[in-house]
Amino acid sequence: MTIIGLNRLGAGGYSSMRMLKVDVNDDERRRSRTSLASIIDDLTHLRKSLLRQKSEGESQRSWVERTFHRRECIKFIPSHRDHSRCACGRNEQWHIQTGASRLEPGQIEKWHPYKHTEQRVTDAYGTIEFQGGPHPSKAQYMKLSSLDTRQENVLTLLLKHWGLDLPKLLITVHGGILNFDLQPKLKRVFRKGLLKAARTTGAWIVTNGTNTGVTRHVGDAISDRTTKARNKVVAIGIAPWGIVENKEDLLGRDIVVPYHCVSSTKTNTSVLNSNHSYFLLVDNGTVGKYGGEILFRKKFEKYIAQQKICIANDFRGHGVPVICVVLEGGANTIRSVLEYVTDTPPVPVVVCDGSGRAADLLAFAHKYTMDDGTMAESLRDQLILTIQRTFMYTQEQAEKLFIELMLCVKKKELITVFRMGDREESKDIDLAILTALLKGTTANAIDQLNLALTWDRVDIARSHIFVYGQEWPEGALEVAMMDALINDRVDFVKLLLENGVSMHTFLTIPRLEDLYNSRQSPSNTLRYLVRDVKKHVPSNYRYTLPDIGLVLQHLMGGGFRAYYCRKRFRQKYHALKQTISYADFKGTSVGNIVTSIPHLMNTKQAEELFPYPFHDLMIWAVLMKRQKMALFMWQHGEEALAKALLAGKLYAAMAHEADQDDLEIELSEEFRHYADEFLGLALELLGHCYKIDDDYTQQLLTYELKNFSEQTCLGLAVIANHRQFIAHTCCQVLLNDLWIGGLRMRKNTSLKVILGIIFPPYLFALDFKSKEELQLMPQTMEEHLDELEDAASVANISMSSFSEDQDYNYNEDVADPISAMNQQSPLKENGTLGSMDGSNSAVDNTIFSHMPFRKKKSPLRMGKKVYEFYNAPITKFWAHAVSGSDLTSCFTINVVVVVLSIYYQRLDFMF
Repeated sequence: MTIIGLNRLGAGGYSSMRMLKVDVNDDERRRSRTSLASIIDDLTHLRKSLLRQKSEGESQRSWVERTFHRRECIKFIPSHRDHSRCACGRNEQWHIQTGASRLEPGQIEKWHPYKHTEQRVTDAYGTIEFQGGPHPSKAQYMKLSSLDTRQENVLTLLLKHWGLDLPKLLITVHGGILNFDLQPKLKRVFRKGLLKAARTTGAWIVTNGTNTGVTRHVGDAISDRTTKARNKVVAIGIAPWGIVENKEDLLGRDIVVPYHCVSSTKTNTSVLNSNHSYFLLVDNGTVGKYGGEILFRKKFEKYIAQQKICIANDFRGHGVPVICVVLEGGANTIRSVLEYVTDTPPVPVVVCDGSGRAADLLAFAHKYTMDDGTMAESLRDQLILTIQRTFMYTQEQAEKLFIELMLCVKKKELITVFRMGDREESKDIDLAILTALLKGTTANAIDQLNLALTWDRVDIARSHIFVYGQEWPEGALEVAMMDALINDRVDFVKLLLENGVSMHTFLTIPRLEDLYNSRQSPSNTLRYLVRDVKKHVPSNYRYTLPDIGLVLQHLMGGGFRAYYCRKRFRQKYHALKQTISYADFKGTSVGNIVTSIPHLMNTKQAEELFPYPFHDLMIWAVLMKRQKMALFMWQHGEEALAKALLAGKLYAAMAHEADQDDLEIELSEEFRHYADEFLGLALELLGHCYKIDDDYTQQLLTYELKNFSEQTCLGLAVIANHRQFIAHTCCQVLLNDLWIGGLRMRKNTSLKVILGIIFPPYLFALDFKSKEELQLMPQTMEEHLDELEDAASVANISMSSFSEDQDYNYNEDVADPISAMNQQSPLKENGTLGSMDGSNSAVDNTIFSHMPFRKKKSPLRMGKKVYEFYNAPITKFWAHAVSGSDLTSCFTINVVVVVLSIYYQRLDFMF
């Protein structure tokens, strides 16, 4: 029977194992089906994305071919110098192959691009790969017509298809076409300053794109920096297609072409500069001739100048500023400068003195021309002679160019001469460029401040905009402050604070919410944090301050109650939200929102709503991962120690959330680094305060912070798990002081307390702290209320005795030292205390004796000593320990007595 039972059990076990095996196989099949389905979905998504990219590429190609064209000569007109060549520069054989018509015998006609060229679809665009370096650098290029290309299409090509951002400044560089040398110091300063001006302001640099003359120096300036810095500089070359060397290699549509920057011996061609990133190759139907790109370049620059600059998602009323930089150059450079300064609106010009030829002539004329636009006769003759020698001109040609020079310097305020000298402002050409822009424009102070803010050049704003006597319209600096905060311009925030912007009046609920909803913030985890505390958050959701409060409570933990979630704040928030309709702001920019905020609250109400504005802005900076701004806000305002601990805890919690959400490892490491930085600042600040005054530092640690959920700095350190902070000597002394309570003992503390517990009269022989020292110790709310009741009773007794005796008795001990602190005493003009009647100094000594910092201490009453002794934590600990040991001893004795009695009874029974 047993065997049968075992067999049945074995069969059942086999069948259960079989069922388990089937279940496992089903799970594996299910997993394989799921993984196969996911792979199919991924492949489908990849196929769709590839098809989408292909269709986008085809649509881009079709748009380019519909929009951009080239010019081709359609009539052979012999050149005056070489009758075998056409005036367009090509030979007769080429015209025969293309089917171009010829000039009839005896007919005289001048070749002109508009009349003798025909529009064709562009046949050259794509990507150039410059060879010869350690890594080939790439550049986009487009061949287009100089006659009929619309500038809006060119801008669309640059912004949408080539992925550029609209510039905040356009620097057009003019100078010599042929190669020339610069002084080593001027070369170094020019390269450094030009690159700094372009990189810090987000500018576009426009040149003629060839690897000769001034463009070569610009390219060398860009190549001096690292690859990362070089990619931030946008250099656009506008070159004539007809003078590009090896241009036949560039023929093709949407191709990648290797290009070698090796110049040949040909005099009418030039290679492209490899340090430029974008090329607009202008075609007017000619070959081997310069000048076809000049008019196109002028139109391009003027069209860019008409575009509005975007500041904080707001397109303000001023366009992109344009400035011309002149380095060396010939007679055509002087004519270009004349066109710039006489244009509408005029374009400021910066001339580099000492670079040679045209630049030196302009600098000389600018220096020695009088205010009425004339020049001394001797200097005039000297200048004309110099023009003759420089350009190999005749007397008539030199006088004509001299007149053009004088017309240029008539606009003296538009020309800035950069000279290498000992002056501070002459050391950097970028400062000369930006200063010339501010001087040469007719913009008001607000627009100039916006430009400086856009360029992130606080030095320009400090020295040229915030000058003595400058008056600002109401609210203008607050708008600038909003832009500075959104764009993370810490130096500008500091500058605006120095010039009168008050954060108490600036910070309002709409402004703070706009800061949290700004799209110009660095990558942060705020959207993930909001989703953790609020369900069903749409993509275009606008964060509110109550949402931020929930995020703070989620990150802090430990029963922390954020200010934005308190009932008092929520009542004011909803009242203001009903007053201001946020629906009116939808679809508008941040700048318009800020300027349209009505002044609904006066200064007092604003301070009540945000009593510590730097605290609120520091939290915003931390949650938006703006560490420099957070450090700046930490340095300003009150409660720096608490703010450092709070910021450290927030960063640590954000790092933990980033790990939980499987975000980038670098993001969590960055948060931890910021947390360590703030916690280190808290520890450093604690040590500094402890060295200055240990008593006040201990009060600082236990002061109840209303703006931090009624926490203390010591409590915040515990929440932040800042072990080094808690292990600091100040915290340990404070904890030890709290441990012994109102007692004052240095040696044998536990023994004395035990003796006081066992023998209560002994406690009157112990030392206790004075009333003033107890005032400085942290208290619970119950202890504080009891102390107030005692002080009120003593005050009532004092007032009754005063009404009966009508006598001031300054020699009595005052029960409440705070009342002594609040006693009013007259002050002399030098700030020292003086007597009430001026007769003697007895009253002065009496007043000093009642101040808390007097040497005499008020002893405790007997009843207070008993209360402080039994209320001390060390007494409670040893009282429980002694009573516990007594209980254990009694229990043990009882057990032993019972056991012994039973044992002896058994012995008696046995014997």
